Amino acid sequence: MSATASPVANSSGSVTNQAIQVLQGPYITNTYGGGIQCQGPTRNFTPYVTGSASASKPYEPYYQDPVYDMRDLDEDGSLDNPGDILYRVPTRTGQKDNYNLGIGFSMTWSTPTDKKLQDLCKKAASTQIELNSQLVANKRLDFEIARLKNCGELKLKGIQFHPKSPYYKVCADVVVNNPPRHKHPHVHAIPSPSSSSGTQNEELSQQSSSGAALLGDPLTTSQE
Repeated sequence: MSATASPVANSSGSVTNQAIQVLQGPYITNTYGGGIQCQGPTRNFTPYVTGSASASKPYEPYYQDPVYDMRDLDEDGSLDNPGDILYRVPTRTGQKDNYNLGIGFSMTWSTPTDKKLQDLCKKAASTQIELNSQLVANKRLDFEIARLKNCGELKLKGIQFHPKSPYYKVCADVVVNNPPRHKHPHVHAIPSPSSSSGTQNEELSQQSSSGAALLGDPLTTSQE
């Protein structure tokens, strides 16, 4: 008599590892011109949704488990109908689909550690902004002065845009005044001649004749 033991053990399983990786990006960099760049604090907010599903194909919730004929009616030690199936029993397979859903978010907050450098960079940025504003104001002043000068010279020459021209408004606010110490319109007081001042009339006539001779114009006098 001999006995042989041959135990057999089978095991199966599956493991699924899921992880969320948070990548921290660089600091936010602001550029203000003039080579000035400042980095500020950075907040990273990362929402995520994960999910998994596992299923077996084909899907069989039940299987028909056969029940064999194990009868030995003549008691001879042998089955009367070996291999015959009396009936089948529905048996659950335990097969099912697995679903997994994960929702969440991750957040990181990054701040520079040297506050002094941050303050210096902010001060330099403010100075650069003021400098740029002043440069713009200077350019604007140069433009307005050039417009005033050119429009004034053209108006003195009697040149201007037509009132219906779209460019008439370029010089519309330029006003040309009279030269300094010059009034317009001119008013001159001319003294009226009198009969009692004959000597003065002769002097004026002589002055007029001498002035006309210098200019080369003929002199015409009338005596009353």
